[in-house]
Amino acid sequence: MGANSSTRSDPNLHQDDDVNFDHFQILRAIGKGSFGKVCIVQKRDSGVLYAMKYVSRSVCESRGALGGVIKEVELLSSLEHPFLVNLWFSFQDEEDLFMVCDLLTGGDLRYHLQNRVEFSEQSVALLVCELGSALEYLQTHRVIHRDIKPDNILLDDAGHAHLTDFNIATRLQKDSLACSMSGTKPYMAPEVFMCALEEVAGYSYPVDWWSLGVVAYEMRSNTRPFVLHSHTPLVEIKNVLNSTVHYPHYWSHEFIDLLQKLLCVHPGARISTQQELHQTPLLRPWDFQQVLQKSIKPAFKPPEDHLNCDPCLELEEMIVETRPLHKKKKRLAKQRSAQRDSDPETALIKEFIVYNRFKELKRKAMEQKESDWQRELELAMANSIVNSLAPIQEKPTTSRATPTATAINASMRCTSSPPDGQPKESDIIEFIDRTPSPQAAQATTTSRRFCCKTNTIRE
Repeated sequence: MGANSSTRSDPNLHQDDDVNFDHFQILRAIGKGSFGKVCIVQKRDSGVLYAMKYVSRSVCESRGALGGVIKEVELLSSLEHPFLVNLWFSFQDEEDLFMVCDLLTGGDLRYHLQNRVEFSEQSVALLVCELGSALEYLQTHRVIHRDIKPDNILLDDAGHAHLTDFNIATRLQKDSLACSMSGTKPYMAPEVFMCALEEVAGYSYPVDWWSLGVVAYEMRSNTRPFVLHSHTPLVEIKNVLNSTVHYPHYWSHEFIDLLQKLLCVHPGARISTQQELHQTPLLRPWDFQQVLQKSIKPAFKPPEDHLNCDPCLELEEMIVETRPLHKKKKRLAKQRSAQRDSDPETALIKEFIVYNRFKELKRKAMEQKESDWQRELELAMANSIVNSLAPIQEKPTTSRATPTATAINASMRCTSSPPDGQPKESDIIEFIDRTPSPQAAQATTTSRRFCCKTNTIRE
C-alpha cells in the first residue's frame, strides 16, 4: 500500500470543504509514540487509504508538547518529497489533533531490526542514498530533522525508505545555528553534546548525516557503533564518541569508507551533501536520478502476508484505551449535547493549521496558469512593440513606373511581334475577345488589366 504518494489525485477533494474526522473510517491501529498513536483510515468518499496520526490535546498541554505538534504541522505543510512521509490533511476537535499522511505498510526500520532482518551492503547503500536525497531537500528548506533513527524511518511495500516524525525538527534562520539539545542520545552528533557543554556555539545540518551514519552501521551489524544510553552522562558521551569504531573484517573497504565519512567527529569534514555522498567509491557508480525516481529495486522487500507492526497495538486500542478512537463520534455528540449553549469552535487551538494538500495543489496550479498567461501576454506585447518600431523598407526607384507608362508598355508588348516560341498576336486577341464588350476601347482596357495582373503576380 506504499503507492500512496504526492502525485496521486483525488477528484472528490477538489473542493473548498475542510476535511474533518467524520470523513474517515477507522480501520486499525498500527503505531504508538510518546504523545499519540497512528491508525489506518480510509477516506469515505474516495476509498483512499491513509495513515492518521492523532495526539491528545490534554496530554500535550500537560507535558508542554503542544508547540512541537503545531510546529510539526507547519513544517510538513511546506514540504513534499518522494522520501518523506508527506502530510495530506490536518484538523482538530475538542479532544485530539490530527495529521493524515501517506500510508506506508512496510513497517518501520526498528520493527525489522528487532526481527533480525539481515541487510546487505547494497540495501544499506540504497537507504543512505534515498535518505540522503531527503536530507538535501530539507537543507534547501533550512530544516534540521534532529531525530533520525530506525523508529522514524518507514518502508513502503517495495522497500523504499521514508523519513517521518518532525516533532523536534527545526527551521533555521539564514546563516544561523541550532543550539538546543534535541534528539535521541545514541543517534545524536558530537557537536550537539558539545553545544550542551558550551564548547561550541551551535550546530547545523551535518548532525542529521551523523545520525544517518549510525543508522547505516546498525542496519548492517544490528548493533550501534557507540554504546550510549539515555542515562549516559554528557562528559562520558564525549569520550565514547571519540573512541575508535570497530568495523568487522568481512565488510568491504568501500562500505567502511562510506561509514567513516558519515561518522566523522568533525562536522566540517563529514559528508553532508548528496554531491559528497556521490563522490565516495561505493556510490560513485550509482545514478542518483534513478534513486530519486525509485527506479532501483531494494534488495529487501517487506512481507505482504501480514502488517509489519506490533499486533498488540490493535488490542490495546480496543481494550486498554479509555477513549478509543472508534467511539469518538458518539462521545463528542454526547459532550456537545451537554454543552449546548457553548460554541465548539471556541475550544479549538487557533495556532493549529487546518491543512488540505489537494486544495494547496489546486491553488498552486492556478497560480502557475496565471503566471503562464502573464508571461505570454508580456511576450505578445513585446513582439507587438518590436514590429511597430521596425523601419519600413522602400522599394527600389528603378522598378517604379507610372500606371500610364506601365499600361502603354504592356500594350506595346502585347501588340508587338512575339519572338520565336512565344504566343502569336492572334492568340492574345482571341483571349481578349472573351470579354463581354467587343469594342476597341474596351479591348484596350481589358488588355491593360490583364497585363497589370501579370505584373502583380510576378512581383
